Amino acid sequence: MEKSAEGYKVPNLEKGLAVLEYLSLRPKGESLQAIKAAVDLSQTTVYRILNTLVRLEYLMYNEDTKRYRLSMKLLNLGFRSLNEHNLLETVIPRLSDLRDRVKETACFGVLGDEKGLFIEQAQGHHSFRFMLSPGKPFELHCSAPGKAIMAYLPNTVRDRYLSYMTFVRYNARTITTREHYLEELEQVRKQGYALDNEEELSGVICIGAPIFNYTGYPCGAIWISGPKDRLPKEVMRSSIASVKEMAGVISSELGYKRMKNEE
Repeated sequence: MEKSAEGYKVPNLEKGLAVLEYLSLRPKGESLQAIKAAVDLSQTTVYRILNTLVRLEYLMYNEDTKRYRLSMKLLNLGFRSLNEHNLLETVIPRLSDLRDRVKETACFGVLGDEKGLFIEQAQGHHSFRFMLSPGKPFELHCSAPGKAIMAYLPNTVRDRYLSYMTFVRYNARTITTREHYLEELEQVRKQGYALDNEEELSGVICIGAPIFNYTGYPCGAIWISGPKDRLPKEVMRSSIASVKEMAGVISSELGYKRMKNEE
């Protein structure tokens, strides 16, 4: 006699996953009491789950704030499921190389379910620099990495992401129509890089370029972010060249071969 699906349940595993899902929505982490209330479990049970996840390095615990938050281990598992397990280890040292060259914060991101997802950064050398939390989403219509990836997606995939986009206006420079955005993506394809020219935050400029895997698919993007006054025209030109060059190096290390008609 076959057992019902109910008979195959593992309650403790379900409880642990509930904790992970809850914390995935809280990048700054949460306290034991907050987690206990959210997942509706006893304090003893939650404490054991949290300690186990910390021991296995899926969570990190901050002694000062008494908060638990997700570690990068889950992110690495996600990459492996996408067959891009060597992507992060290839990108990280190159981010540092790019940062050292341009002095500004260098970042790496990929596409999520509906928006982009920030993954990693090499912080700039200036005292004032930009910092992001891993897993933070970014808009596709007004960000340099969003445009850089979207410009090279197959039409069917690009159209799916376009269907999710609401083109939120952040200021007068923000692209707010599908037609204007498609024109922008065509320009990105022609020049090989994308700009966020103060389109989300006034006074902030980002320069991004796509990363391609061995199949030629845009599996992510790298970009730099800096205040407008540190990126005058001459610095912009050299920074664009550096971002494009580093994106090409990373793509080559992932097995991408540029076609002759892309030269």
